Amino acid sequence: MDQKKGRQGKKKQSPEMKEEVQEKEVVKSKGKQQKGAKNAGDNEVKKAEQKIEKQQVVKGEDKKAKQVQQVDSKFELGDGRFSTPTVKLASWNVNGIRAATKREQAVKYLQDTKFDVICLNELKADQAVFDKENLGAQFGKHYFLYLNFCKSKAGYSGVAIASKVKPISVKCDIGISKHDQEGRTLTAEYERFYLVACYVPNAGQKLERLDYRTNEWDVDFQNYLEDLRKKKPTILCGDLNVSHHEIDLANPAGNKKTAGFTQQERDQFTNYLQKGWVDSFRHLHPKEVKYSYFSARNNSRQENKGWRLDYFIINKEATDAIIMSDINTGVEGSDHVPIECEVDLRKL
Repeated sequence: MDQKKGRQGKKKQSPEMKEEVQEKEVVKSKGKQQKGAKNAGDNEVKKAEQKIEKQQVVKGEDKKAKQVQQVDSKFELGDGRFSTPTVKLASWNVNGIRAATKREQAVKYLQDTKFDVICLNELKADQAVFDKENLGAQFGKHYFLYLNFCKSKAGYSGVAIASKVKPISVKCDIGISKHDQEGRTLTAEYERFYLVACYVPNAGQKLERLDYRTNEWDVDFQNYLEDLRKKKPTILCGDLNVSHHEIDLANPAGNKKTAGFTQQERDQFTNYLQKGWVDSFRHLHPKEVKYSYFSARNNSRQENKGWRLDYFIINKEATDAIIMSDINTGVEGSDHVPIECEVDLRKL
């Protein structure tokens, strides 16, 4: 290489070489333009796809919101005001609404006008069955009906509230997904109080759900009730699936490892009451032996060998409002019998 020529600049090109270089420059420029156009086109397509996707998401959210609104709007709501100074409440585990309503005595009970509110546990039906068999017609026409069915399994669990007065609000479940699939709670808000209808999970014949029941459900459900009582007096009713003390079942010695009477379940119930809640029946009848559940085997009902599993519980501050709390052993139609309670609204 000529160093002088290299230091001074580029070697002089012939006209032919110049033309070749210009052609290459043009091709290169066109390539860049085409690539840029392609990228711009790709960006436009991508933007369009993102726009469509966003619209689909919005539509999906709108649809979801609409579904939620439909669920919320299925309940007839009102001012939650009772015209009487006291309210008469009943709660009954019917062990299958279809089977129970085939019994004349059960239907008569569900249509009784003396109750302001009747709560039911263990419906064992879904919405389709309930509608198809017109089960709502088995309730008195003076009631507004509110239902929460099991979502995970057909013909399982489920609770209902039949009320003469339209509540201010109605809430299905407790807002925790792992507990909300079986339709176990229904909360009605009235002017002076909350009413919670509940069917507590059974620990199982082999106690396979004992840990879930005591370490998860009981803890979260108790917290839910604590939050309610901060707003207004709260009444819990239903099959709570525990016999608290030995007086609450016919054979305590032989059932210490049976669901409903394990030490873990009893301790959790004790813990709950100690937070400031009152077992209304035991409060009014400290020594009375009376049961709300009788096994279908061994003539349990005839021989009065049962369990007290169903309760009306009220927050301690409202204890003076309890007028009556009892177990109606004269009603047939289920392996449980109804429990009844009367509360003075003026003392809430």
